[in-house]
Amino acid sequence: MNPNESIYENLGGAEGLRRLVEVFYGKVQAHPRLGPLFPVDISPVMDKQYRFLTQFFGGPPLYSEVYGHPMMRARHMHVPITENRAEEWLACMGEALEETGVEEPLRTFVLQRLAGPARHFVNMPPAAD
Repeated sequence: MNPNESIYENLGGAEGLRRLVEVFYGKVQAHPRLGPLFPVDISPVMDKQYRFLTQFFGGPPLYSEVYGHPMMRARHMHVPITENRAEEWLACMGEALEETGVEEPLRTFVLQRLAGPARHFVNMPPAAD
């Protein structure tokens, strides 16, 4: 991990982030509790995620240029997100980071950076699992 570069650059820029999003959504779609939350045509979701993560990790503001301010919690309110689902989402991302060759300490740093937002999106009580 190069501390003089953004997370975006450390992940390999556009190419590295696209690959990460592709691997990640393969895992999400195959997950028995996360997969059903997403549409069959996952392409638009992947594009939004790529744009958001690019911006979130210090790359160009691709998400805001198309969709405006992220307001991610509000944009996810229609999806039943429990604490368990947030953790499962993070686990899928951890697997994708490992599979795409992201090494420590960058892998842990990325997961820590995503953990706050993932948990912030929780909008359902644990009993909803």
